Amino acid sequence: MKIVIVGAGIGGLAAALALQAEGRDIVVAEAVPAIRPMGVGINLLPQAARVLGEFGVLDELLALGVATRELSYYSARGQHIWTEPRGLFGGYQAPQVSLSRGQLQMSLLEAATERLGADRIRTGLRMVSVRHAGQKATVVFESAGGGEVTLEADIVVFADGIHSRARALLYPDEGPPVFSGRLLWRSTTMARPFLTGATMIMAGHEAQKFVCYPIEPPRADGLQRINWIAELKAGEMLRREDWNRAGNLSDFLPQFETWSFDWLDVPSLIRNAEQVFEYPMVDRNPVARWNEGCTTLLGDAAHAMYPIGSNGASQAILDAAALARALNEHRKIADALAAYEQERLPATSAIVLANRRNGPEQCMQMAHERAPNGFKRIEDVFAAGELQAIADSYKQLTGMRRAT
Repeated sequence: MKIVIVGAGIGGLAAALALQAEGRDIVVAEAVPAIRPMGVGINLLPQAARVLGEFGVLDELLALGVATRELSYYSARGQHIWTEPRGLFGGYQAPQVSLSRGQLQMSLLEAATERLGADRIRTGLRMVSVRHAGQKATVVFESAGGGEVTLEADIVVFADGIHSRARALLYPDEGPPVFSGRLLWRSTTMARPFLTGATMIMAGHEAQKFVCYPIEPPRADGLQRINWIAELKAGEMLRREDWNRAGNLSDFLPQFETWSFDWLDVPSLIRNAEQVFEYPMVDRNPVARWNEGCTTLLGDAAHAMYPIGSNGASQAILDAAALARALNEHRKIADALAAYEQERLPATSAIVLANRRNGPEQCMQMAHERAPNGFKRIEDVFAAGELQAIADSYKQLTGMRRAT
């Protein structure tokens, strides 16, 4: 069986590892001439970490990053709203891992190269079109040198991101991603550990939020690389999102100058940033189908979502596992792709829509609306069990289940 995977991001490489099996000839085609680490920090939820454990790469990722101990929500005044244990600390099947997105991608690339062969990871191939003929498909690429390259396959998996060419061919009238009305600035800062040294925090509300978590163990000098995201409500999206667009502190630091709490100095983190990146928060509307013939979508190409609840990369990894499982359980390719779509499309569409409603972070917005001037006791703001219900509902939606 010949399988072509278009895109060597986290979703595409996870698919390569999940699908690699005896008798399967897999080629991964990537548009960029050379795959280099991109992005800042990322969170792997336990359900995705479990899958990567099956691939044999989880221990390496844990050594590079941090096993997140808990997630805590705070108001814009730094008042504590809610904390819940995460990963193995919360009784889940696997750890939650916070690490560099680039390190995650390069670890997956190294594993895929080793198991598939270096010649199976082909770069400098930009997808142009796809042709369907019988039970096969032919993908047409433009090479970095300007020539045409064609790859025929029994299955084509398009994991080519939020600007997927394959999705545009399937939905030619869809247009650009949907802007949330919010801008994000992301960076890392070397700083002293905060709280437990393995805590992920979110503070603020829908119009102004700060998220941070460590992505490396502390160094010998006691400093730790802290990943952070500053988010503000904006008027309009002026530029297309880009992982590598430089951001300016003057565009957002003034709004966070008073956020110096006794447990975290937000202005100091921002001012000491290593390099700031800026991009608009966007997603795409859920669609009716991912499959056409023997081709399918995966990851952001299928279900680009807001970076709320740490689900983007994790859901792409779950896509990869579901696709491999469907191919193992169904003899006919058409039946396997249908089973994959039926399992993953409704689940991820629900997450896209839930993230538009702020997902589990809605507790911060509710605290802001109910107690805009702060509170003395969180019990005066939320009814008994209300915060737990918000957290549990989102975890059930995203497939985060405790070990049994």
